Amino acid sequence: MPVPADPTVLHPMPEQPRVVLLKPLVKSPLIEVGEYTYYDDPEDATAFETRNVLYHYGPEKLVIGRFCALGTGVRFLMNGANHRMDGPSTFPFPTMGGSWSEHFDLLTGLPNRGDTVVGNDVWFGYGATVMPGVRIGHGAIIGAGSVVTADVPDYGIVGGNPARLIRTRYSETDVARLLAVAWWDWPAEHITEQVRTIMSGSVDDLEAAAPSSGAP
Repeated sequence: MPVPADPTVLHPMPEQPRVVLLKPLVKSPLIEVGEYTYYDDPEDATAFETRNVLYHYGPEKLVIGRFCALGTGVRFLMNGANHRMDGPSTFPFPTMGGSWSEHFDLLTGLPNRGDTVVGNDVWFGYGATVMPGVRIGHGAIIGAGSVVTADVPDYGIVGGNPARLIRTRYSETDVARLLAVAWWDWPAEHITEQVRTIMSGSVDDLEAAAPSSGAP
């Protein structure tokens, strides 16, 4: 009987230590990652929490779904990066210490766009940057070097700085069908049996392969 890949191992490809599964790696309670989502970095993929999730002082969360692929240098900027912009200077004087620290009230009420949420089966190209509070839909593709400043629709392909919608991968009707099938929520054993359909089949094929369809 086909055996699913193990979602609990840190290095799913032992000969390639540059690839890590993020779910068994991350420790921060502010980061949630689904099974099989991976990050690829030849320098130190295990430093993802400190090198790729920046200014994460809380309380907002970074939520990434299952089966996402993150290329080298993908970074998530969190709300802690924000500065005041309503006065003459944007410099955060109170954080520097001394008597300046008496003015921490000036740092309250900074812009906060909430959690950053990434759906399932999202592919991030090399060096993409995601700004605070962005929501990226299921099945999206984020082009290399993109700076994502706004929400990305399900199965959308975006690129550029700021990232713009280039096209959607499927028609609106087929996107709705794909979201209803939600293959990423299938039992791992069933996914294992249907890998070829998931990777190269049509929407019709995927619907026919869904567990509820009576497929083996």
